Amino acid sequence: MKLIILIIYFAVLIGIGLYCRKNATDVNGFVLGGRSVGPWLTAFAYGTSYFSAVVFVGYAGQFGWRYGIAATWAGIGNAVIGSLLAWVVLGRRTRIMTQHLDSATMPQFFGQRFESQPLKIMASVIIFIFLIPYTASLYNGLSRLFGMAFDIDYSVCIILMAVLTAIYVIAGGYMATAINDFIQGIIMLVGIVTVIAAVLNSKGGFMTALDGLAQATDETVASTPGVFASFFGPDPLNLMFVVILTSLGTWGLPQMVQKFYAIKNEEAITKGTIISTLFALVVAGGCYFLGGFGRLFSDQIDIASNGYDSVIPTMLQNLSPALIALVVILVLSASMSTLSSLVIASSSTLTIDFLKDNFIKKMSEKTQLLYIRILVVVFIAISAIIALIQYKSSVTFIAQLMGISWGALAGSFLAPFLYSLYWKKTSALSCWVSFLFGSIIMILDMLSPQIFPELMRSPINCGAVTMLAGLIIVPVVSLLTPKPDPQKMEEIFACYDKPTQVPQKTALGK
Repeated sequence: MKLIILIIYFAVLIGIGLYCRKNATDVNGFVLGGRSVGPWLTAFAYGTSYFSAVVFVGYAGQFGWRYGIAATWAGIGNAVIGSLLAWVVLGRRTRIMTQHLDSATMPQFFGQRFESQPLKIMASVIIFIFLIPYTASLYNGLSRLFGMAFDIDYSVCIILMAVLTAIYVIAGGYMATAINDFIQGIIMLVGIVTVIAAVLNSKGGFMTALDGLAQATDETVASTPGVFASFFGPDPLNLMFVVILTSLGTWGLPQMVQKFYAIKNEEAITKGTIISTLFALVVAGGCYFLGGFGRLFSDQIDIASNGYDSVIPTMLQNLSPALIALVVILVLSASMSTLSSLVIASSSTLTIDFLKDNFIKKMSEKTQLLYIRILVVVFIAISAIIALIQYKSSVTFIAQLMGISWGALAGSFLAPFLYSLYWKKTSALSCWVSFLFGSIIMILDMLSPQIFPELMRSPINCGAVTMLAGLIIVPVVSLLTPKPDPQKMEEIFACYDKPTQVPQKTALGK
């Protein structure tokens, strides 16, 4: 039954990819869906790119175990900061300015905004390098669940996921990804609600499970009775850093921000904001809420031997075959949607921002499209190979891999991108400082964590601090360095003042 469901699921994904070929005949259609994607598809594309096996298996397991039911705050933060505020603060302005500058990627935006080809190249290099560990972490999460549900070698799981994602992305581009994301999002919504109900029911219901969690103790974490069932858990400070990294981080991730480039119209922004926020509340809130009950299964979990990534699979292993099939499809959906988003962001960035004009002069539209498709295959292949190597090595904690990737990308891009949309005096040099600061700090934290204060030795905490530091670095450096050409800035920001007609229900006339 599990295999039949999987085969049907894969057939639908590939069918949609082939159906959307007509929308992927040029670069704008392949990368942005022709900037004509409606509210439901955009909101689900945003949500499914946000949440993957990294959240469901890695983060929910690790932080649920460490913070108990208080880990749900991470899910609430993802909904309020990572979705609601991201759409409100970035959505409309990103759509308007990127279209005005004719930019399809984040590096292209920086290059056009500051008239700097080196800045564009630097941004594209950072994206290509730091999206790879994130992609590898997607495969890792799947391996745990496939190992629980099927007697299939992990290598087969990686190859299967990589090949299927490559087929529908290469065939249909962004539109195929968006439609598949919608289907995958529905599966995620139904799946997480069903799984939470089944797991809590297996422990006697919500109140009984909560009471059991209140009895759980761990002297290595906290000696306070009932701390894992409390409002803020045993370690509110570190929990706050988790919320910052996983919520504010989306504001600077190229694969997330790129969703705003493709929005169709004003209605899509309004509806998309609501849909995306509710989606995040159910999926992220549900994942962390479920993980918070991990200690009820402590008699079956050996963290020292199997790591935090074993928590969620252990909680689910005694469910019915039908529910296990649903969980596998749920996490596969989440991971494939995120993977497709990552490969489109990376391949388009490398082609449009790195190869075009720098190494291949006068690259035609057809050639750009060919290179993007080739690089989709290259990027998926590299990440799959790294995932296989990583599986054989000692790096097993999904959360740490994602922390390094998110910390470097958002630490580099969040502040420059945000200020560039709102502040005319943002300077090119402030972008360079932010790029270098975010990348170097995360590389040092990965290679030599002992040089940092104890609080920053975790990639998650370090990534959160790097993001917040960027919000200070960019305005300070901008004020101390030469200002951009005022006339050029007036021309760029004029796009926001362009008059447009709206119905009277939206805005009253004179």
